[in-house]
Amino acid sequence: MRKALVVALALAVTVGQAIAAEDAKTVIGNVSKAMGVEGLNSIHYYGVAENGNLGQNNNANQPWPMAAANDYVRVIDFTQPASRATWMTYAIPVTGGVAALTPGQQNITPQTTAWAQQLEIWITPWGFLKAAAANNASVRSETVGGKRYQVVKFDAPVKSPGGQPYKMVGYINSQNLVEKVQTWVENPIFGDMLVEAEYTNYRDGADGLKFPAQIIQKRGGWPTFTAYILGAHANPANLQQLLTPPAGERAGGGPPGEGAQRAAGPTSEKLADGVYRINGAYNSLAVEFADYILLFEPGPQNETRALAVIAEAKRVIPNKPIRYGVISHHHFDHTSGLPAVVAEGITIVTPEVNRDFLMKALSAPRTLAPDSMSKSGKKPVIEGFKGDKRVFQDATRTFEVHVIKGLPHADGIVIGYLPKEKILVYADMFNLPPPNSPVPNPPVTGTIVFLENLQRLNLDVDRILSIHSLNPDRLTSVADIKASLGR
Repeated sequence: MRKALVVALALAVTVGQAIAAEDAKTVIGNVSKAMGVEGLNSIHYYGVAENGNLGQNNNANQPWPMAAANDYVRVIDFTQPASRATWMTYAIPVTGGVAALTPGQQNITPQTTAWAQQLEIWITPWGFLKAAAANNASVRSETVGGKRYQVVKFDAPVKSPGGQPYKMVGYINSQNLVEKVQTWVENPIFGDMLVEAEYTNYRDGADGLKFPAQIIQKRGGWPTFTAYILGAHANPANLQQLLTPPAGERAGGGPPGEGAQRAAGPTSEKLADGVYRINGAYNSLAVEFADYILLFEPGPQNETRALAVIAEAKRVIPNKPIRYGVISHHHFDHTSGLPAVVAEGITIVTPEVNRDFLMKALSAPRTLAPDSMSKSGKKPVIEGFKGDKRVFQDATRTFEVHVIKGLPHADGIVIGYLPKEKILVYADMFNLPPPNSPVPNPPVTGTIVFLENLQRLNLDVDRILSIHSLNPDRLTSVADIKASLGR
């Protein structure tokens, strides 16, 4: 009797799955017909857009900064698959100065394997329907915010570093239009980061094609791309021309800096007894106390770099644990190695303004790409200090952390200062030019703010270490910085 019951249950599940698959096929077919996706092999659309800079907001609790992407043009060939987008940005440099018109592009080729880039094709409403039809989708009805949707789900044919396939979820409204598409991608700060695209204000194009007039894509909870689409064309005759970058342009699609700091480990430079500069494209500072080590900028760039910094700090200061890691500020190029810092059991120290954001982000699941933190089972320990100063002190050493005031780049950015050794370490306030360079006009805002803060704090400084190596690589001084302003 029990065996018969098990067989009956298994049969019921199988039949249920078959019905769900058939229902999904019907839903996807109806939506594809309504949106003009039947017979659609490629698409060309254009408008005005904005790109957000993930992880570079001026305050950890505010949206990502957006830059105009005028004359936005995109073409997608779903059969390869391949995509090319181009735009023009007119923006002021982060360090200040004259705005410049700069071209931008994103190229995705059939050789692009990273889901972070591939998803840009399949998260579109037309790409989602094509991928859902090809990948054994399921469907269910769901009410979200008082609105009824047909929710279509499937596994993408691409697997994450953790071994499981990436998931895709689409929300179909009562007009048979794709209103929202979700997927997840690995991120060193957010873990399994939700990527969500919303499509609204659909319009009728040629040949029955429907396209959204407004697109909003979010990563990490805030928009990273918005667009107002002015027109769209199905199966453009000049597809290959639109897809081909001009001669001399790089056709890749990976993010800037991908693969950096993965080869040789760092070297060290002794600045004083128990004080070491750990060298690299991003420097760190190791400071020895009586029974522990403090690292300033413990987790820059990525997990690989952070592990190398930790190992080097232990090598030059042996037989002591690394107890504290002070981050200069929350921007992701300075914090993407923090999972390794957490795995080491290091307390992350930052002004209170950054604490809640980092705690929530670093506590998120990391199933797509398990890192050293998730493998260790350790949870982040973050000390968010209040006020403008945090002092580490014992009988052997004093290290001061000061919050910088008046810098547009980031709220809660700090400098580190060793009063006995008269050494100061900073990040991202300015990039000092080579000696004897022309005085910039207008002057660099960050340089002026830096000097004003030194005066406000009354710090006696002989040597200054930049987290970003100077050109040529060197420590600098207050006199050098004043000279760069013509003072």
